[in-house]
This record gives sequence, structure tokens and C-alpha cells, in this order.
Amino acid sequence: MPHVLVAGKLHPAGISLLEQSAGITYDYVEEVSEPSYAPLIGKADGLVIRTQPLSAPTVEMAGRLRIVSRHGVGYDSVDLPSLNKRGITLAVVGDVNSISVAEHAMMMLLACAKHAVRGDRSVREGAWNWRNRLEASELAGKRLLILGYGRIGRHLARMVAAFSMEIAAYDPYLEKVGWPEGPAKAVSDLAPALQWADAISVHAPKGDAPMIGKREFSLMKPGAWLVNTARGGVVDETALLAALESGKVAAAGLDVFDEEPPAADNPLLSCDQVILSPHIAGLTIECGERMAVSAVQNVLDFFESRIDPMLVVNGKELNGHR
Repeated sequence: MPHVLVAGKLHPAGISLLEQSAGITYDYVEEVSEPSYAPLIGKADGLVIRTQPLSAPTVEMAGRLRIVSRHGVGYDSVDLPSLNKRGITLAVVGDVNSISVAEHAMMMLLACAKHAVRGDRSVREGAWNWRNRLEASELAGKRLLILGYGRIGRHLARMVAAFSMEIAAYDPYLEKVGWPEGPAKAVSDLAPALQWADAISVHAPKGDAPMIGKREFSLMKPGAWLVNTARGGVVDETALLAALESGKVAAAGLDVFDEEPPAADNPLLSCDQVILSPHIAGLTIECGERMAVSAVQNVLDFFESRIDPMLVVNGKELNGHR
């Protein structure tokens, strides 16, 4: 009888799916931290995990573990080599959050253009005459560069097209395998694309080094807008702060951070030209339900030998392991 460990609070629909599955037992730890679930990992055959780390030492404690299912599409918090070494499958959910993330990026682009944080603060603090500084801008006619043109980037492109923006996208992988239909033109060279753009929205995975750092900020137009709903570390926070202070970046929207939650003394928290959110771009009511059900279904499908191979991150590595 497979035993599943659910690490992190799930939408009730995910837990209900477990309860309705014959022959499945489970533990449920709502706290999102590695120490909260690690003591239970030893008896788990399957793990459904939110955003907290799954480190190599914890994997070593998981003597029965066969499947890890991420409640999302990213897995940078999971020690993948340790799973590969043990022959443990890592799965992610399918296309369940792309609309939610794209809408969040759209909201942040609008908030940057309209300086929503400063506008809100001016009313609350009695600085009504801030309105006469004419800091707000229109999206219409502006140029948007999308970094990473997967499902989220393509949804965003369709949204901003309705605002009459000119759209380009940078995605070396898609340029090799075939550029999808949509309103964004492909750009091959990032440097001139950054010089061209009025706004940049980041939807690329985290790499070994920040995709947007000091050099990239130096190439941007003065007064550019930057939105990151991808992953902390894709944008160099120190370089972003310097760009905000110099006026190179006029406004930014950040849903993700190097350290989550960010430290109370993180200087980005005191910048009134930055709109912040707590890594919630994919956490709408609707998306939360879809992710919970999909993450649990991956585990159930694995035990029935019918998991979708397109959702398995390390299929090639495991085939070699076997």
C-alpha cells in the first residue's frame, strides 16, 4: 500500500483526491519548510511538495521514496542529482498556471506604467498633488521584450497586444526548434533587444548566473520597466536596486526574490516605484485547485504505471540509471 507525504498546504481538492483513492495512505504537513516534513520522509513512497527545499540529506533519509511531485512547474529547490542517483522520479504539473502567471505579469506591467504604488501612497498620505507630476504612462505604443517565450510568455504577448504594444521575445531554445505563432517577433541577440525595449517581462528559468545583471541594465533605455514573475536569481537584485536608484529603471514589479521571503532590511522593500507580491503569480484560487489536483494525480498515476512522460523531469536520467 503506497504511502504519500504531502509537504505544504494544498487546495482541499488535492487532499480529497487522496482520500478517495483506494489503497493510499498519507501524511499531511501544512507548514512549508523542510524541517517540518523531513521527520516523516522515511515512510513515504511518494512526496507531493510545495516550494520548500528537498535537499540531498533529506533524500538520503527517504529509503522508500519512488516519486516526487512538485506543486508547480519549477524544481530549482529540489536536489535533482540526489534523486537521479537513487532512481527517484521527479514530476511537475502540466500547463495549469500559465494563464494566472501571465495575468499577474500583465497586472504588474500596468502597475509599473501607472506607478500604482506611488499613486496609492499619495492618497493615503495626503500627497494629492503627486498627480500633477505626470509620472504615469500609457502602454499603447510602447515596446515590450519578453524573456522566455513559453506558454506564459505567449499568453502575455496576446494580452499586451490588446493594449497596442509592440512585442518581441527572446528564447534561443524556441528559435532552434521552431518559433510558435503569436504576436511576438523573435530576436536573436539580447543586447540590442534590451536597448530597443521600453519594458521587459522575465519568464525564463533560473540559470547558473543572473540573466539580467549590471551589464544588461546598462543597455536598457533610461526609464525602462522590469517585471519578474519567473524565479529569484534570474534578475540580479543588487544591480536592479542600483538601476532603480539611478533612474535607469523607472519602475519594477517583483513576484520572486533571491531570498524568500525577503529579509526585512532588503532595500527593495522601501522603493516606492516597485510593486511587490509574495510569489503568488501562480496562486489564484482556480490555479491552486488545478495544481493540487495535478500534483496528487501525478503520484497516483505513477503508482499505476501510467504517469504522463511529458511531466517527468528526469526521464532520460532514470532510463540510464535503470
